[in-house]
Amino acid sequence: MTKLPPESDGAVVIGGSHAAVYAAYMSAKFGCRAAIHHDAGIGKDEAGVSGLAYADKLGMAMAAVATDSARIGDGADLEARGLVSRANGLATACGVVPGMSAREAAELLKRAPWPHTVPPAKGESRYVIEGAVCADSATLLVPEDRGRIVATGSHGALNSYRATAPFRPMLLMFNDAGFGADRGGVLALPELDKEEIAAIAVAAQSARIGDGRSTLRDGTISASNAAAYRLGARVGGSALALTRALAEKAGQS
Repeated sequence: MTKLPPESDGAVVIGGSHAAVYAAYMSAKFGCRAAIHHDAGIGKDEAGVSGLAYADKLGMAMAAVATDSARIGDGADLEARGLVSRANGLATACGVVPGMSAREAAELLKRAPWPHTVPPAKGESRYVIEGAVCADSATLLVPEDRGRIVATGSHGALNSYRATAPFRPMLLMFNDAGFGADRGGVLALPELDKEEIAAIAVAAQSARIGDGRSTLRDGTISASNAAAYRLGARVGGSALALTRALAEKAGQS
């Protein structure tokens, strides 16, 4: 959603992003008439659909599809298989209801009000906590992250693999987005393992998607690749405890 084409202005956009606030912001920034995103398993504090209320305030209709119905990070799959799980007030007014196909919802949303309020500028953030980089998006990695622990707020779909692999962190953390169709929320992990990059995902119910600090502080590990397992990652363990253990080990070496 950070690189929408000019023709998005005035169009209904089906995006593979989670339906949290930043995706809603980008949809509105690019002038979309309405947006359909992925509910990312809804998750902790309903972060996966938090953008719907935000979009309502801007006057933009927005809906989310169920994680079990389509792969996150894959807009074409949302369009082909997605089933609506949530809709904001403006989308509901257009006739969008849970259980409806994304295709049908998109047709209805062509009647959504437009143009809408231009959103105030909003960014994503990076922080360093307990020696780890916390990045709200996988797109925020920089060359200096090589060899570091990086906790992202992003889902672990294939596009997150492509965004992060070139930077070669020591350990990457993602949100599993409820795993979802075809385990789409963690498809990056085996691909990163092929490049010997350790990666884990934390359960969507344990940490807020789109919030790298929540990934680190709140996350419970739900998936690990082999490289991360060798570092001590275990399903059911704490992302923060793993980070502290690695920091302690590094201090002893």
